[in-house]
Amino acid sequence: MTVTLRQLRYFIALAETGHFGRAAGLVHVSQPALSVQIRELEATLDAQLVDRQPRGVVLTPTGHEVLRHARAMMDNLRTLEQAARWRRGLAGQLTLGVIPTVAPYLLPVALPLLRAENVMLDLRVREAQTEALIADLMAGRLDAAVIALPSGQGGLVETELFEDRFLLAGSQSQIAALRETGDRLRPREIKPDRLLLLDEGHCLADQALEVCGLDRPATRVDLGASSLATLARLVSEGFGLTFLPEIALRAETAGTDGLALMRFAEPQPGRRIGLVRRGASQPEPWFEELAGLLRDAGERLLSQVSQQCGAA
Repeated sequence: MTVTLRQLRYFIALAETGHFGRAAGLVHVSQPALSVQIRELEATLDAQLVDRQPRGVVLTPTGHEVLRHARAMMDNLRTLEQAARWRRGLAGQLTLGVIPTVAPYLLPVALPLLRAENVMLDLRVREAQTEALIADLMAGRLDAAVIALPSGQGGLVETELFEDRFLLAGSQSQIAALRETGDRLRPREIKPDRLLLLDEGHCLADQALEVCGLDRPATRVDLGASSLATLARLVSEGFGLTFLPEIALRAETAGTDGLALMRFAEPQPGRRIGLVRRGASQPEPWFEELAGLLRDAGERLLSQVSQQCGAA
């Protein structure tokens, strides 16, 4: 008997979940079928890989060593498959990660462009915060991710897609009062106790604090909202002020009565949205093609909102 890729996949799932039932669900097989494959793997290697306990399993020392090699083999297999699949550009299955403050706005514009380019492309999207996306990217669970640059992670190739500027959002009365002090406001002139931002962990909250020159532990900044939609509705009712990225304006201002916007003084604060992947710096046709399509989508989205916020 020889070790099979199926056995390695099942073993990795078992190691990650610590439970036969959950591992079976993860790889979409029955629990008995997975159990048989694990026993066959142990028989082939002539070693016990897991200690079977009433509430789950624990890897043996040999199991930990086999897991390390199994993961390395599966990573190499993914690299081989991608090299063949994407040699001439986007094709087959692509798993893309996108941060939550970009996904709801960019994807509705980008997906039709991707579908028009290759109707057979099997695109799978995961929305998560930057830290989780980078971890999945490094582990091979994602092929690429759309995040705010720089990533701060070594071993990644980055390419910029577009610049996304921030606007100040608040109730009509609050923004009107700020306009009386001048046509343009600088971020550092905002009082910290009036600023409402996203929950901790969202990179947009960190970026907003940075452009305001604020350190989270030393301020009274209220980090209490989980989405830009929540923020827009809160500030429209007078609960402070917030930063809205330009790409979010059409979606978050539609139907939000009482919300007003104001541009900051030059240089306007913003963030660089980019696409990242694992690997060395050599060109990858599929990555360049994907970046071009996402860049086109970003430009189209920003063009759509330019008239709306041009006079803000």
